[in-house]
Order: sequence, then structure tokens, then C-alpha cells
Amino acid sequence: MKIVVCMKQVPDTNEIKIDQKTGTLKREGVPAIMNPEDKHALLAALKIKNAEIIALSMGPPQAEMILREALAYGADKAVLLCDFAFAGSDTAATSYALAQAIKKIDPMLIMCGRQAIDGDTAQVGPQIAELLQIPQITYVQKIINLSKDKIEAEKETEIGHDIIECKLPALITCTDNIAEIAYPSLQGIEKAFESKIETWKAENINAEKEKLGLKGSPTWVNKSFTPSQQRQGNILRGNSKELAKQLADMLIGKEIVK
Repeated sequence: MKIVVCMKQVPDTNEIKIDQKTGTLKREGVPAIMNPEDKHALLAALKIKNAEIIALSMGPPQAEMILREALAYGADKAVLLCDFAFAGSDTAATSYALAQAIKKIDPMLIMCGRQAIDGDTAQVGPQIAELLQIPQITYVQKIINLSKDKIEAEKETEIGHDIIECKLPALITCTDNIAEIAYPSLQGIEKAFESKIETWKAENINAEKEKLGLKGSPTWVNKSFTPSQQRQGNILRGNSKELAKQLADMLIGKEIVK
């Protein structure tokens, strides 16, 4: 079975800061990493027997780093979509490019992380499925059964979980519960740096240029900012009885107690 795992290179959000004047992210000096839930999806895919795992990403040349990491973990092949035509893509344009690449690869199962830590939209996986017109199961925390023509999975919900079955080909988005984080072996790391990563441009995936990049993006980020963290402070003065009354009056006034 051929399985595609979609992954994204993202800035480490523990290190990222925002320029308050320009409203843009300060990426200088911020380490880039594989999106965490994409890594969980990859590790879950690698547990599937008799499967060929293809890691797929879209980004600049330096995004090769996460694809080599995927190869180090055990992926069989890696493909990078890299073209100036992809620059400035929102989730819609990104999903279109990835869907076109997936059509070329022709897998039975596509696995994505639930969402990326830089955008938190959770849109790309479902949009790919819609473009490919295939079934999708989102928020998957466990693959229960996978055969040549169907998948049964456990999906997280707000009140527990659902068991869902659908026909293949299909797409699933994975939470971090689907697989535990592991580390690649030394042999895997050596193999990753010896392996060739295929680079595809827009013309290689038969993409319509007007659906790519800024032209194909119906949305854009106007401004990023960090919310104000100022808090109101009150100092109460008096003896114990007076302090108790002041505190009670304050809590009642804010309708915290009645």
C-alpha cells in the first residue's frame, strides 16, 4: 500500500516573537522544525506493515531538512514542492498544490497532522480531501484496522471518541495521541543524508498557475500581534474584619459570589 504523509516546516513557536511595529513574525534566528502533529502522523504511518511511505512537503529549499528527518525515521521516499509559483500560498492554494502532487503519486491513504502550530487552522487536510473528492476522517487518535480497501479509525471528539469506517482511498488527520514520539536511529540518519529528495515544480504536478501562490489565495494575514497581558491590581488595607468586608463586596460586585 502506498501512503503519503503531508508535512510542514514551521518555526519553533517557543522561540518566535512578533514585531509590534510591523505586525509580522520575527523569523531571524528562530529554529525551523517539523510540525509536531505531522511527526506523529509519520510515526503512525511507519507502523503500518507492507506500506511504502512517501513524505510530501511544500516550501523553500531549506524545507528539505524535515524531509531528511522523515527519511531518517524510515520513510521510503521524499518529495518537495518548491517553486516561486507557490510563494505566498494560503491554505487553499497550499491544499491545491499538495492535492495535485498527491494525484501524481496516487496513494491509497493520505495522512496529515491535525493542524500546524504556526497557523492553527486545521484546514489543509480536509481541503485536500475535498479537492481529491475522497472520504476523510479528522482528529484520528488510533488506526484500528487498515485493509486494502477500507480503514477503521478512532476519532477524538469533545465528549470522548467515535469509531468511523470508510473506503479507500481516504485521508485522515492525526492528533498527537496516534503515536508516541521516537528518535531516528544512527543508521537511519546516515541513510537520510545519502538519499535523494525529489523536487517538483508547478509544471511537474500539472498545476494551474492562477490557483497557486498569492494569485490563488483568497485569504491573507493582515497583521499578527500578541494580546495585552496587563492585569488590574487592587490593594486592600485595614484590619481583618475590614479586609473581609472589602473582599466580599468586591466579589459580590463582580458577581463571582452572591
